[in-house]
Amino acid sequence: MAELIKLTIDGIEVEVPAGTTVLEAADKANISIPRLCYLKDINEIGACRMCIVDTGARSLQASCVLPATNGMVVKTNTPAIRKARKMNLELILSNHDKKCLSCVRSQNCELQKLCVELGIEDGDRFAGKITQYNVDSVSDSIVRDNNKCILCRRCVAVCAKTQYAGVIGPVNRGFDTIIESAWDMSLANTACVNCGQCIAACPVGALREKDETDKVWEYLSDPTKHVVVQPAPAVRAALGEEFGLPMGTSVTGRLSAALHRLGFDRVFDTNFAADQTIMEESAELVDRITNNGVLPMSTSCCPAWIKFCEQYYPEFLPHVSSCKSPHQMAGATIKTYYAKNAGIDPKDIITVSVMPCTAKKFEKARPEMEVDGLRDVDAVITTRELARMIKEAGIDFVNLPDMPFDKLMGESTGAGVIFGATGGVAEAALRTAYEKVTGKTLESVDFEDVRGVKGLKEAVVEIGDLKLRCAVVHGLNNAAAMLDDIKSGKKQYDFIEVMACPGGCVNGGGQPIIPPQVREKCDPLKIRAKALYNEDAGNPKRKSHENEEIVALYENFLKEPNSHLSHKLLHTHYYERPLYTDEE
Repeated sequence: MAELIKLTIDGIEVEVPAGTTVLEAADKANISIPRLCYLKDINEIGACRMCIVDTGARSLQASCVLPATNGMVVKTNTPAIRKARKMNLELILSNHDKKCLSCVRSQNCELQKLCVELGIEDGDRFAGKITQYNVDSVSDSIVRDNNKCILCRRCVAVCAKTQYAGVIGPVNRGFDTIIESAWDMSLANTACVNCGQCIAACPVGALREKDETDKVWEYLSDPTKHVVVQPAPAVRAALGEEFGLPMGTSVTGRLSAALHRLGFDRVFDTNFAADQTIMEESAELVDRITNNGVLPMSTSCCPAWIKFCEQYYPEFLPHVSSCKSPHQMAGATIKTYYAKNAGIDPKDIITVSVMPCTAKKFEKARPEMEVDGLRDVDAVITTRELARMIKEAGIDFVNLPDMPFDKLMGESTGAGVIFGATGGVAEAALRTAYEKVTGKTLESVDFEDVRGVKGLKEAVVEIGDLKLRCAVVHGLNNAAAMLDDIKSGKKQYDFIEVMACPGGCVNGGGQPIIPPQVREKCDPLKIRAKALYNEDAGNPKRKSHENEEIVALYENFLKEPNSHLSHKLLHTHYYERPLYTDEE
């Protein structure tokens, strides 16, 4: 047990384990200390100087890097501290693009919030030279605007420490310091995997998703287009947060209702396509196991993981499933199966995906993601973009009556919805693989060993005479460590699931942004995932092959998983990519 120490903060005695910082001790005592650059366990560098405190030392000190000591007396709210914090904030504002009304982060900006709290009236006290930067908008997924950057380095830390890539960092010194990629390249030309975790980490609007809402509004207003939308599983577990609902509120029915009211001609569900993915992926896994195929087989649902593999571990590509991700499968199925059933020319159909993920924007633009010259998916909007569209349309989301998804591609099982949580894809695949291999009914469908937020989860699942060695990993640093262990022979698996974002899609780069202070008091990964697992538990059908609309799809169109038509529509290939390119 760690040694306990006692200190006094603003007259309140606090007992904490040795090694605790003053900032952490203050949080334990519910004493609020402002911060900007701090991300617990990821970015603890004292750069912004907003968390300064008085300990009786010669100067004020940054509490985020200051170890608490026994008997320490700390003051967090003196005239000198308030004056210094205000000056530090005004210095940050002196080289900041203050066009707040047009900023995507307005009213959800940590800098803006601090300005209100500290009484900053105009931010021009230290007016002078302001550096002007070109906005990097070349990437399909992420826009980087250094005019709004406050040099907190949170994006830098997440990109390197959590997501392995490390494609951005500080260069130059003093007033000339800037966060940029190597050789000042666009993110599109670097080894960026488009995961968007840098956006989630950014306290301001210096990083944002590539907005496609204008494109979607144009599609919806075009009478010659039949516009079909599909929302991903994780969207329903987080969208409500944008409208003031408690974290973890499942809004499935209201989500469908809002999409109908926005004017989409059909509202299908990516959960349907998740069940479809399991039909294809489990069949592929069984085929590889029974016919001495390449093992371990990896899931292919996460486009950030795929690009990471292409760039950093191309030798592992033969292990990756050939299945497209669910929303790409849905797009291809909509423009063939649905088009045929509805009697609509596929060329007149527009498919829109609502995703918790910014990498899906990159994925839908990949050259391979089309069939017979038609793109599988025409537009991808994030959970945040959908929320903005709902607000712009004046829809009272909270009080919407529930609506079901449309028939033909709207039914889903519990297996489909858990795709949004880390371990969900593996669990869904195991449920179907078990029954396909053994011919027996799987009575207990909850594979608890692959659930949870541990970076790497391992399980051995008995499927008849087969003992299937499974691994579930999330966060690309964890993925890299796992792949290194596989390469060295230290670890051996048959089936692995990889999600780039920590926690899986519920914590995707396109989800509602959660301030660090909120993340430190709860675990959004678990809370949002619980919403999906509750939907799974409440669904009378919990195995993908029990989905009646999926059964009809195969009986009437695809014939069987991994059929010739399935491979044409639902499968793809991946290839080695250089880390850096000079392509325009």
